[in-house]
Amino acid sequence: MAIVFQQYNLFGNMTVLRNVTVAPTTIKKRDRKAVEEKAKELLDRVGLGDKLHVYPDQLSGGQQQRVAIARALCLEPEILLLDEVTSALDPERVSEVLDTICLLANDNIAMLIVSHEMSFVRDVSHRVAFMADGRVQEIGASEQIFDHPQSDRACDFVGRISRVGI
Repeated sequence: MAIVFQQYNLFGNMTVLRNVTVAPTTIKKRDRKAVEEKAKELLDRVGLGDKLHVYPDQLSGGQQQRVAIARALCLEPEILLLDEVTSALDPERVSEVLDTICLLANDNIAMLIVSHEMSFVRDVSHRVAFMADGRVQEIGASEQIFDHPQSDRACDFVGRISRVGI
């Protein structure tokens, strides 16, 4: 597993390429050249192939979060955990990160996503776990949770978000 947090947690003293390759080469002891090739491919995939040699402070928040996603993918996880990856972004940058996650979903990368972006959750998820009051209230297919919730708490939530338009 690999995780992408709300905050990007990139190393400010390392280039984008080094941020993506440091864990696989240092921790996993993988071949640097092979890891760099994989990192370049992943950075292209998230739309940052032209940013290999820049530093995090030269990137927007959305770009930094996409570097963090590439970094996690470079570890070749079976499951990618995404914890509120858009919460620290200004609204204009949210869509670039969500678009990247959609590409990963289309490539059948297994992901566990925690998000308040309900329309995104509805569109991209196969299964949804609705949580409230510190516990899982309901689990089901995306359509079931959003169109036909079973628990009182999920019904109340879906009713409220429907009024604001998801």
